[in-house]
Amino acid sequence: MIKELNQKIQSRELSCLDLNKEYLAIIKEKNESLRAFLEVYEKEVLAQAEAVDKKVNRKKKIGLLEGIPYGLKDNVCLQGKRTSAGSRMLNNYQAVYDATVVKKLKEAGAIVMGKTNMDEFAMGSSTESSVFGPTKNPWDESRVPGGSSGGSAAAVAAEMVPWALGSDTGGSIRQPAGFCGVVGFKPTYGRVSRYGLIAMASSYDQIGPLAKTVEDVALIYQVIKGKDVKDNTTIEKSEADLEDNFSLKGKKIGIVKEFFDSEGLDKKVKTTVEKRIEFAKEQGVEIIEVKLDYFKHSLAVYYIMMTAEISSNLARMDGIRFGFNESLEKDAKAKDILDVYNFSREMALGPESKRRVILGTYVLSAGYYDAYYKKAQKIREIIKQEVKKVFEQVDVLISPTSPKPAFKLGEKISDPLQLYLEDIYTVGANVAMIPGISIPAGIVSEDGKDLPVGLQLLGRWWEDEKLLSFAKALEL
Repeated sequence: MIKELNQKIQSRELSCLDLNKEYLAIIKEKNESLRAFLEVYEKEVLAQAEAVDKKVNRKKKIGLLEGIPYGLKDNVCLQGKRTSAGSRMLNNYQAVYDATVVKKLKEAGAIVMGKTNMDEFAMGSSTESSVFGPTKNPWDESRVPGGSSGGSAAAVAAEMVPWALGSDTGGSIRQPAGFCGVVGFKPTYGRVSRYGLIAMASSYDQIGPLAKTVEDVALIYQVIKGKDVKDNTTIEKSEADLEDNFSLKGKKIGIVKEFFDSEGLDKKVKTTVEKRIEFAKEQGVEIIEVKLDYFKHSLAVYYIMMTAEISSNLARMDGIRFGFNESLEKDAKAKDILDVYNFSREMALGPESKRRVILGTYVLSAGYYDAYYKKAQKIREIIKQEVKKVFEQVDVLISPTSPKPAFKLGEKISDPLQLYLEDIYTVGANVAMIPGISIPAGIVSEDGKDLPVGLQLLGRWWEDEKLLSFAKALEL
């Protein structure tokens, strides 16, 4: 899609201004209901689109992303614009700098259409914990779009923008991509700079793209990846380009038997994913059953380490340096600085954020650090080594993206454990720091509604382009 739009603008078959006006019209039509966008920068969008048209009219070549609009998850800093992370705590915060990914996209000429909705501080699997209200799934507005990048996924699925950026801490790009029937890609940890991303869990967070096709996701990834001196976890590493005619013949795909035998896996989802596995077999792929004894503990490791890192990262949200400071009357009556912290956090943080901060503080506290956090770190290293060994046998791992199709709004919000289990297939990639992608696998019927099913592929460290090539070959 991006290449086609680029060619149409370059050939003047379609003006960049008309293209962006078309997307703005779709947003105006659908956003009141879907609530995918929190803000739309119409004036700036039209001005940038006009500038691209002037460049084309002067017969100058434009870049692939130049003039193409996108949605930006509201935890990624955009200079001069509100970056709320879906929380009342940062409702009035205006970013004073651009995130590295935003800077790269600006240099490439991409146009930020606006900020997309998300779970508060990216804590959630449904986009229901946003202080601005939940985003709805374009396939069925009574259902969630997934989370925490639900706004970005819904915006792409509803054709409000051709692509969007999200962040993935335990599946927050891939799971909503699966629920909304789009492609969502989480690069290897360290491939894309996190500078300018409001941190949730720093050793898990990764920015990545969502789009309608694997090819589009790959184009965006090429622009945003690379070493950044402002993020010392990033590296510069050369890799092969996306292969248009990638052959699956002779390749080896691993399946984890426990993933497919799980009682929680919906039968229709299982059948849909198995059909894509059969398609892979027909293309000459060898399917190998692999054993991952420790990988099944990824969810437990994730929720211990993630909450601990949240507790540390959200400590700066104290109502003074950052955060909610509208409780002046209460603050004036505060006996000490602790009261100021308590008042601002009580009023500004939602239930899920409070829950995770409290749990994280507990696992980091004296007497429990060794029993929980330190042990989780050790298991994480074992999982990394186990995954490394498995990738000596296979090229990629395959699984459902989520155990079930998109669930109903309000269905699980009161049961945190049920929500956490939505990440059961996706968290492993973040624990092991490997790349993962969700692509549409097919459609199932639920209560008379067609709903998409996602198929997840996991790849080796630093072999992001190879994973993308696999995904493109298996794409519907």
